[in-house]
Amino acid sequence: MDITSAIAAERQELAAMLNDLSPAQWDGPTLCAGWRAREVAAHMSMGFRYPLPKMALELVKARGGIHRMADRRAREDAAAMTTNELVSAIRDNAHNPWKPPVGGITAALAHDVIHGLDITVGLGVDRRVPEERVRLLLEHLTPRTLRFFGADLDGVELRADDLDWSFGTGTPLTGAAQDLLLLAYGRKLPPGHLRGQARERYIAV
Repeated sequence: MDITSAIAAERQELAAMLNDLSPAQWDGPTLCAGWRAREVAAHMSMGFRYPLPKMALELVKARGGIHRMADRRAREDAAAMTTNELVSAIRDNAHNPWKPPVGGITAALAHDVIHGLDITVGLGVDRRVPEERVRLLLEHLTPRTLRFFGADLDGVELRADDLDWSFGTGTPLTGAAQDLLLLAYGRKLPPGHLRGQARERYIAV
């Protein structure tokens, strides 16, 4: 699969999904604690809107705390930008070559897919990420990914029920591949997404 084409398609589809959100959904909760859909959208487009020198300055202001920097910028940008501007920032940058500092182009696809799911799963919007994109990200999962995102999968085997994929060892935890991908990236899910004895560990409260 051409990852750059997959990234462009994912951004275009996410922009279309965001464009269809109601005002209430834009202010609805996501899987990112404390962020509404508008903060997640602002964060998704931050890399396109902020040149490296400005990003470095923001990091200095946050005393080197990348999470503090990301949180402040998401909140301030979401407050300053209209929903149309947030949509355009993603749609108009479908082919932007931005990549996260770690992980390269695959991490860029993961950034878009995971944050898109943060919104759709959090809001209960029925969007299925195309299988080839999900499968590519699942195939690139490593213990380092889990550590970086704080995912605790000790004693659990993830088993997708919509494609042939599993990860880890232990008590089976079953669900859609894209939901299991979210677990690997440190998310917890609304009730009803997972099956297995360990499911209670991964339910958002």
